[in-house]
Amino acid sequence: MREYGASRLYAKELAANDNSKNQVYLGGGFGALNIIPHGDIYVDREQRAGSKQDRPKASVEFYWIDEGGRHLAPGANLILYPDYPEVRMSGFLRGCRPAPSDLMNQRLDGRIMFFGVTPDGKVLGYVVPDGHPLGNEVKAGLWQRLGVFLELSALLGRDPKSALLAELRRVHEMGWIAGQRLRGGSKVSYSAPNAGGYTLEAELGISPNGNAEPDFMGWEVKQYGVTNFQRFTPKSPVTLMTPEPTAGVYRTEGVEAFVRRFGYPDTRGRQGRLNFGGIYRYGGAPHARTRCSVFVEGFDPATGKIADIDGGIYLRHAAGDDAAVWTLRGMMEHWNRKHAQAVYVPSICENPPRRYQFGHPVLLCEQTDFILFLKAFVAGKVYYDPGIKLVEETGAEEIKRRSQFRIKHAHLTDLYHSHQVVDVRTA
Repeated sequence: MREYGASRLYAKELAANDNSKNQVYLGGGFGALNIIPHGDIYVDREQRAGSKQDRPKASVEFYWIDEGGRHLAPGANLILYPDYPEVRMSGFLRGCRPAPSDLMNQRLDGRIMFFGVTPDGKVLGYVVPDGHPLGNEVKAGLWQRLGVFLELSALLGRDPKSALLAELRRVHEMGWIAGQRLRGGSKVSYSAPNAGGYTLEAELGISPNGNAEPDFMGWEVKQYGVTNFQRFTPKSPVTLMTPEPTAGVYRTEGVEAFVRRFGYPDTRGRQGRLNFGGIYRYGGAPHARTRCSVFVEGFDPATGKIADIDGGIYLRHAAGDDAAVWTLRGMMEHWNRKHAQAVYVPSICENPPRRYQFGHPVLLCEQTDFILFLKAFVAGKVYYDPGIKLVEETGAEEIKRRSQFRIKHAHLTDLYHSHQVVDVRTA
């Protein structure tokens, strides 16, 4: 696994039904999507006989490894079953002659399947029969459980969680750090009000970017301001993610048309400026200035299940127009990639000059599921808090895009199945 680039290693004990006919069960809910890298989620319109619904799928770049090398299984994919909900893996033998068909095309108990994950999103597979020394060693060990998986990443070298905590301890021990950010690989001074996150990222070697990948060895790093390190009262909510809408006026007509149509003049009286802001919670009344409110379609709050993967989160005007739409598929992909594992680090700011201290107790959150995000959204804990503006000065226009989904710090743990506060000084 290490030779072929794996940086994370997992094992799963296969049930008899885990085979090519019945697919390999990867757990209830959609937590497996956080562990197995995958492509875009799409809907397979070719229903099997008797199927009651289209099947959401996602491709996987999957390889079987053996003594002879690494062998691509081009038909491998993940299948999502929202009705249950659960995730299964299919097509892992199709088109791959060296695949271990003798172990994966029949009902056998006691097999262990290993999944290696590379930093660039490849998945490596290896399976052993019941009684194999590798399987016996896994069964006898005390490993962290992530859903149906056992995490064996420490066998490949330095454990990502241990590396993260060591780096956060180093940053904490630095004391006051001047506001900064990375630019072209070098630290440069930065004193804007949002410098806290950039400063921490710079010390961890994380370059600012707009992609949806985690920050540090698979961990999303979030900083939040506090007044002291004893009470840890956050000064503001946590911004979970800032995905751009994929439909609605925002997408079809553009951001400028969106702001001109649904925005409002600057409340501080600044000329030549239109804003689109406010707090938008599920079930809330239309915003007084924008006349927009948010809805969820395709998710059933009563059952906690996704009824239609083609649904979405809708920002809708009182007149019925969809101002902006985020599809459930797109939001699920974004959430799974970005928030599979997250650490929340408190900071204290002094200004001027702007500088930061980063605290020693940090909140580690793991094992999320997009269903938890949707439940928190319909409960009003996660909300839409945009900061979009159009500024016209001396004949030029400037557009700022920021579609924020936020949550109060006290509700963060509702988004994860596992969480703990860790003192980096002793971790």
